[in-house]
Amino acid sequence: MQPATIKLFLVNGSPTGLRTAEISNWTGLATAGPRSDLESLLKREQLEKPGIYFLTGIEADTDEPVLYIGESENVAKRLKQHSKNEAKDYWTHASAFVSKDDNLTKAHIRYIEDRMIDLARASKRVKVMNGATSGSSLPEADRAEMDIYIERMIQLLPVLGIHYFSTPVIANPVKTQSDTAVVASLTEATTSPSQILFCKVKGLVAQGQRSETGFTIFESSELVKEVRSSCPASVIKLREQLFEKGVIVAEDERFIFTQNYEFPSPSTAGAIVSGGSTNGLVAWTNEQGVTLKEIEG
Repeated sequence: MQPATIKLFLVNGSPTGLRTAEISNWTGLATAGPRSDLESLLKREQLEKPGIYFLTGIEADTDEPVLYIGESENVAKRLKQHSKNEAKDYWTHASAFVSKDDNLTKAHIRYIEDRMIDLARASKRVKVMNGATSGSSLPEADRAEMDIYIERMIQLLPVLGIHYFSTPVIANPVKTQSDTAVVASLTEATTSPSQILFCKVKGLVAQGQRSETGFTIFESSELVKEVRSSCPASVIKLREQLFEKGVIVAEDERFIFTQNYEFPSPSTAGAIVSGGSTNGLVAWTNEQGVTLKEIEG
């Protein structure tokens, strides 16, 4: 991903309140805010344009993060409709992207919506609330232009609190042709082999590394099939969710990861691998056996 200068404007002075964000030399403009500031958000003139929007929140029954991605020729009008829709009462925050030069057409925003839904589903880090999408067929030149627009969106989304599209690492030596690889290509990064860490349990080996918002375990990493009797309920629940999503699958006497997957901390990642509470700073070591705690001093 290319270096970028981001301009963030806090409309009310609050870092989590109504704000706008843009990247230098890019025609896109992002506007975001909590649902509690919806009235002020809907008054923003830029949201009366065609654009893409993201509704985020937590599902009450499962405590899982949820995401709805939509498009509209008038984003403000559509957000107002969503605020009155009881079926979408889960969302607590809205983010929207428009073009400063009014150059986004209906076909463009449908293409972006379709691609972003695919990428969100491929990440398996959030429950996507969308049903089927219509998508849009674009000429090759327009697709290339919109793919660049999407890359810039992905660069800005974490600034707005949405981290489900970023793939912090692509150091895994195993090649994949899945949509996960598409996510990685849009957030291209490099990783030195010296940064790769290992967690070894009962003859099984998992690989991973520190990432911007936690710790990422690499595809094809191994983890124990049976959890310890003392394993916390939260770890058991997370392992079950990962199995249901297909992030981990059974293979002989072990489970393996089918894709790179980010956890909030090295300890959470280690607990998933070992099937019980783990001090991640000690459990993860480099090839020389030096622990993460020693590496980070």
